Amino acid sequence: MKRRDFMKGFVGAAVWPSFRREKRSRPLIGFLSSRSRGDSTRILTAFRQGLAEAGYIAGHDVSIEYRWAGGDYERLPALAADIVDRSPSVLIAAGGEPSALAAKAASDSIPIVFSVGGDPVRTGLVNSLNRPGGNMTGISLLATELEAKRLGAAARDGAPRESYRRSRG
Repeated sequence: MKRRDFMKGFVGAAVWPSFRREKRSRPLIGFLSSRSRGDSTRILTAFRQGLAEAGYIAGHDVSIEYRWAGGDYERLPALAADIVDRSPSVLIAAGGEPSALAAKAASDSIPIVFSVGGDPVRTGLVNSLNRPGGNMTGISLLATELEAKRLGAAARDGAPRESYRRSRG
């Protein structure tokens, strides 16, 4: 499954229950990113597609407030607080751990959906992968940790030794 397809389904599934409880005429989504709008074209396209597949069209069924740090991580806490002050139904934290950590610090009650490259347990975003706890949920690529496990399994199973023998003739 492609990451984009996963994100579309994940965002739609994560956002939908929150919208059902919403009392205002149009639910509000907060979108916080450590990047600039220009650097986020692909994630924005996938995000909007996920909403559309869940039956939500920006500006029609749902309002979205975007905040972009443009790579200036020091701005993230103020941007996150600004979104939280608007009482969104859900806050999307894109752009890695800095955005997710700023969102977590800004609210312990608004549902926050994040996407990070590292271990969300190690960074303090969630309590555990199978039971995140609190108001945080999201996806993690865990690329570094998984690659180390793959290399360890290959070494344990003898693959590097066999490859070495074949390459030496």
